[in-house]
Amino acid sequence: MKKMKTARGVIYFFLILLVIICFIPFYMMIINATRSNSEILRGFTLIPSNALMENYAILDSYINIWIGFRNSLIIALSVTVLNSYFSALTAFALVVYEFKAKNVIFITFIVMMMVPGQLGLIGLYDLASTFGILDTYWPLIIPAIAAPFTVFFFRQFLITTMPMSILESGRIDGAGETYMFHRLVLPILMPAIATMGIFTFIGSWNNFLFPLVIIRSPRLYTLPIMIRQLQGSPVASNLGAIYLGIAISVVPIMIAFLFLSKYIISSITAGAVKG
Repeated sequence: MKKMKTARGVIYFFLILLVIICFIPFYMMIINATRSNSEILRGFTLIPSNALMENYAILDSYINIWIGFRNSLIIALSVTVLNSYFSALTAFALVVYEFKAKNVIFITFIVMMMVPGQLGLIGLYDLASTFGILDTYWPLIIPAIAAPFTVFFFRQFLITTMPMSILESGRIDGAGETYMFHRLVLPILMPAIATMGIFTFIGSWNNFLFPLVIIRSPRLYTLPIMIRQLQGSPVASNLGAIYLGIAISVVPIMIAFLFLSKYIISSITAGAVKG
């Protein structure tokens, strides 16, 4: 018993140390956002300063970061919702129904998971140009409907956690397939949806290359593009303003993770214990 307590204490110590190491860069980013350029160049400190409003005024004089924040939020939320819903619908079909091309479709999803998304950038640009939707958000949102890894993850989750007897009972009671998907399958998938949702949100929020190629109008710029514009600008000489812009761009990711972390844990542990 004593050895178990000692081992547990050592594990907790290293976990706390790991948390501190991971948190320090975020804390320093927030602290530097409150410091002037000269104070940042002076060196490391854990104490906030009083240059936050000055840094914000400098940042706001060059870019309207809240427009970029709004644009990124619109795209990220739309991508997350479409990705989660249609991937869940596809995974439901692959698990529940039997049809000839089922295995071929699943193997295609696995193969597509191995193809880097950047390889489709030229094709996406040409397709968007053909349909006349360049310089809009549609080329950034619509492809989210096809998400091979999310479908694969949801499929494996359903196989592990969803008893087929629930659907059979629903059919006996006269429930339609659409009704069962929304009332029975989606609640079971919620931990997996939350897990993939946060990664999809983060990926879309931090997406830089695709918006840079598709979007041309400054009023439609996303936050990563606006932050990138700061390099080579007069603001680049003020490190506090740069840190403040980066801190603002990180806040939604941290909030999303805090609210969805319990679902991520339950998704990871799903299927670990069978009743």
